[in-house]
Amino acid sequence: MTTADEARPGLWARSRQRAYAEITAVAMDLFLTKGFEQTTIDEIAAAAGISRRSFFRYFGTKEDVVLGHFVAEGAVLRAALERRPEDEEIWAALRGAIFSSAGESPDTQRLLAIARMMYRTPSLRARTIEKHLQWYEHLAPEVERRLGTGDPLRARVIVGCVVTCLDLAGEAWTEDGGVTPLRDYFDAALDALRR
Repeated sequence: MTTADEARPGLWARSRQRAYAEITAVAMDLFLTKGFEQTTIDEIAAAAGISRRSFFRYFGTKEDVVLGHFVAEGAVLRAALERRPEDEEIWAALRGAIFSSAGESPDTQRLLAIARMMYRTPSLRARTIEKHLQWYEHLAPEVERRLGTGDPLRARVIVGCVVTCLDLAGEAWTEDGGVTPLRDYFDAALDALRR
């Protein structure tokens, strides 16, 4: 049995999480105001009140400020997939896992601005794809288990298709100004794949 004290991160970890969130918020404001490529790490550090060296304690690259959460999302998606009904068809289970925690964003315009920046900045676009590739390691074993075929290639292909559909749906959602829900674009992408 875990006590509340054991489950809660320690003071150092909480301080680090707060600092990470604050630096991220400051950097995102700069990126959205000045542009990603025009904003320097030194400007981010100065605006956050930290040194350049401190910036690199939290982030490996400037791109990681925007995309650092993508790797962690792979583990979150796997946990969501594991909670889906065992008899659910694999495509439906993956769709359900992806959208199970996706609520409506309180600030759709900011989310759109961030998405535009991600899709229109070559270095961010490349890193997004790289980060999504890490989802294979999280999702493919659970997909393979659900399929029950002992076919890791098939599982990875399915995960790859879902990741690509999600990426293309996000791009279409961004280009259309977020008028239609992202899940509608994702469903259309999956339908096109499965025809």
